Amino acid sequence: MTEQIKNSVRTERVGDVWLMQIDNPPVNATSHEVRIALAEAVQQLDADPTLVGGVLAGSGKTFVAGADIREFGDQVSRQPLLGVVIDGLAQCRKPIVAALHGFALGGGFELALGCDARIAKAGTIVGLPEVTLGILPAAGGTQRLPRRTGLARAIKLICNGERFSAAQALEWGLVDEVVEDGLIDRAVALARSMRGRKRDLLDEPLPIEDAAAVEAAAQAAMRTGKARPAVVAAIESIRNAARLPARDALAAERRYFQELRLTPDAFGLRHQFFAERESMKVPELASVQARPVGTVAVVGAGTMGVGIAISALEAGLNVILLERDEAALQRGSTRIRTHYAERVAAGKALPAHGERMLALLETTLDWTRLAAADLVIEAVFEQLDVKQEVFRIIDQHARPGAVLATNTSYLDVDKIAQATSRPADVLGLHFFSPANVMKLLEVVRGSATAADVLATGMSLGKRLKKSPVLCGNAFGFIGNRIYNVYRQQCEMMLEDGAWPETVDTALERLGFAMGPFSVGDLAGLDIPWAMRKSQAATRDARVRYIDVLDKLCELGRHGRKTGAGYYRHDEAKAPRVSDETVRSIIQDASDRRGISRRELGDEEIQRRSMLAMVNEAAWVMHERIAMRASDIDVVMVLGYGFPRWLGGPVHWARRQDRARLVEDLQEIARSTGHGFDVADLSPILDQ
Repeated sequence: MTEQIKNSVRTERVGDVWLMQIDNPPVNATSHEVRIALAEAVQQLDADPTLVGGVLAGSGKTFVAGADIREFGDQVSRQPLLGVVIDGLAQCRKPIVAALHGFALGGGFELALGCDARIAKAGTIVGLPEVTLGILPAAGGTQRLPRRTGLARAIKLICNGERFSAAQALEWGLVDEVVEDGLIDRAVALARSMRGRKRDLLDEPLPIEDAAAVEAAAQAAMRTGKARPAVVAAIESIRNAARLPARDALAAERRYFQELRLTPDAFGLRHQFFAERESMKVPELASVQARPVGTVAVVGAGTMGVGIAISALEAGLNVILLERDEAALQRGSTRIRTHYAERVAAGKALPAHGERMLALLETTLDWTRLAAADLVIEAVFEQLDVKQEVFRIIDQHARPGAVLATNTSYLDVDKIAQATSRPADVLGLHFFSPANVMKLLEVVRGSATAADVLATGMSLGKRLKKSPVLCGNAFGFIGNRIYNVYRQQCEMMLEDGAWPETVDTALERLGFAMGPFSVGDLAGLDIPWAMRKSQAATRDARVRYIDVLDKLCELGRHGRKTGAGYYRHDEAKAPRVSDETVRSIIQDASDRRGISRRELGDEEIQRRSMLAMVNEAAWVMHERIAMRASDIDVVMVLGYGFPRWLGGPVHWARRQDRARLVEDLQEIARSTGHGFDVADLSPILDQ
């Protein structure tokens, strides 16, 4: 073995016990080198008659947080596979105890399950998240886990990629003991006390359970996972635990993995996995110190302000929630208290947690309280003059050096910053609703924004457990800029012959969480209507403008909140079908345009929608609104319901024939008319 391989697993004797510590920072991934070294370490244990057992542990801050995901895309798997290494653990004649701390995820948890016993430090997080990467656990996870949890729970845990605590793992029998400290010493003592007794979970019978419960779990997993290939294969593999001999089931599990790892889903999900991690890195800020943030003030106690406040509370920050009138402040305060009460009632949080969070919250009408905040976030109505007025007041009361952030979703951050005496302290922090749930955070750089202010925005995003993406200051930033063009193309398809439900259904079949017209009704049509009216004076008359949304709003159809938008919502289970009013408005739009309506199929709707996003993504890169092309994919997947397994519009485009992409874009440009300029795709295809 090379020195690199030898050093990836450090071994030492602890009396008559062989301690094997995986040392592959930062997360001790089960790389090729680790697998070789671990197999050798286990063989040394087995061959030494003076050793009675072994302990498998991880060095640093974690046990093993997963595999080296980059290997999954290799055309040929590098031997030995992790499953083969785990076979070696089981075949070793000495008992091996896994000592878990930090994270034991994916292949790391499979390693632990392949040992003869498991001890975890309190706070350890475990799970098998492989399905979220388009594959399945392929080192015995679908066979060993259900022998302790039962098939139904195993289907839920594996197909949803759930992470769970060491305490939960103890309850289910997946670990034997949870300790507060002295992890290695306790594991060594356990290995010694086992007196050579082996205990492979594969030798255990499955728990007795109701077949109907297993079927219900499988159906629920199929619905949640949209019946993607990895979900289907994982369910089959888990069920094999009850219908095949263990060795045959293991062989099938590995075969499923080999088939899945090179599928389009797996490539798309791996791309998104790495893109999310890359998006948090801003090379120019690597040596810039973020400003310290301990207290956040949120101006505006509406839906967005409340969501931002909850996010900050959950990050352990002190929060000052400020409103202009008592009634609005009371509504916001009640929403926060209700949020924690509902989580406690649902068993998702302990009462003490809610009490701790509320103890960090201060609600006030007093603008002078802003002086106590390190960072102020404005979350008021999306109108430039309103936001400018709020920032003038913030400027009067915020302390020198405080970061001032606007939550605008498309307005000019520079124009907002100009309302203050300190534009260098101003940036955009565009949260997505509900802000305490959605992972995306667009961090918007103004022309005067200081480097340490940007660093603070990125740092805050990570602290809030979000995926921060740096954006340039342009209309709609990255996400709304692209989504706006996508929605416009869908509106054009209404004029061309589709109905709202035709478009929504086609895009949902592609994998979107919701189609654009369902999204519009949910979010409220009055919001984009207000934006359109504000742009009316500067709109180019040559651009094809679809006024269907405007006509709906003029009739008071603003979406769900008014009972009707593109669809009617006045009944709990009203079918999603456009009514005569909507169809009449759309037909009139087609007639005024002189368009002879025709039927549009799923493929045309899907491709036109995707191409519109791809073209705008290229313009976003040309205009340097995004720092890297993969950042666009992160924004669209995390913020706009783009199918995760497609990897984002950039990844999708890279898997298409380039000549056909250009040809189809030119056709869309012809049908769209003035304003649709075909971009040079090089910035997204060649980066």
